[in-house]
Amino acid sequence: MADVAERAGVSLGTVSRALRGLEGVSPGTRDRIRAVAAELDYVINPEAAALAGRATGRVAVVLHDLPTWYCSSVVLGLERQLRPVNLDLLVRCVDDPDDRIEFFATMPLRRKVDAVVVVAIALSPVELGKLTDAGVHVVAAGSHSDTVPYVAIDDVLAAQQAVNHLLQLGHRRIALLNTVAASDRAWQAQRDRETGYRTALDAAGVPVDEDLVVSWSGGSRGGAQGMDRLLSGRRLPSAVFAFSDEVALGAVRSLRRAGIEVPRQISMISIDDHPLAELTDLTTVAQDPEALGQAAGMAVLDLLAGRPVREAGPFPTRLIVRGTTAPPSS
Repeated sequence: MADVAERAGVSLGTVSRALRGLEGVSPGTRDRIRAVAAELDYVINPEAAALAGRATGRVAVVLHDLPTWYCSSVVLGLERQLRPVNLDLLVRCVDDPDDRIEFFATMPLRRKVDAVVVVAIALSPVELGKLTDAGVHVVAAGSHSDTVPYVAIDDVLAAQQAVNHLLQLGHRRIALLNTVAASDRAWQAQRDRETGYRTALDAAGVPVDEDLVVSWSGGSRGGAQGMDRLLSGRRLPSAVFAFSDEVALGAVRSLRRAGIEVPRQISMISIDDHPLAELTDLTTVAQDPEALGQAAGMAVLDLLAGRPVREAGPFPTRLIVRGTTAPPSS
């Protein structure tokens, strides 16, 4: 760093701020320092910076299901927001309860990151306390929080948009195909989307048939298995609201294998607008998880710079009507 500072004609502190993307350095000086650093093949050593009491230059992303389109899109948005300022992502998947316990027990002790972005996970007070006590900034993406900055859609509203579309078509026997039962380790969206489902039916004066409320594992396989459970009931629904597009696509597969036509016999709607939704003509309520990830990245940058976090507000959702919804058959 001393060599970079000498050749660029600036102080060590200016070199450090410039290479870590912090404020207080003019664009021209920053470009000159980066050019000298590249010429000398110099990069900041995160471990050495941490030992010196400075930032590590890394942000942890904690999620429970990286392979899903939603989670991977949020990570992509984060990476695109943080890469230009030389912040690296440390991705940690805590899909196992023991793995989650181990992460929150040891990560603050290692102090390998400056901030943590939790994706669609509701932190317990104990977990949040471990991070804040260690001086780690926390941002929630895809879930709401009363204690840390967050960016998310209004899942209750999104579910109401989906169910109201089915109600307007004339459906009354509307099933909910949710993911696994909500808990402190589950997606908050599970609880909120079920709330939106029940709220929409109640507002329309339609009683909820608990036999039509099914929770199963996530993804297309869980959607197929959950749909099989609905098909084994005493009376079929005329429409299904699925937690996500991936769940809905698995459910549609089960319906077609059972010889049930979509949407002539059963309509299907979900939330996301997954890339496969357009290809399969799936009616859905669209959201943009990549933009949500970028907004979470902006919140991280605000926290690291000591600025007030810009209010993102609920991210918009919109109904996209395609070919899997129609009025109920006579």
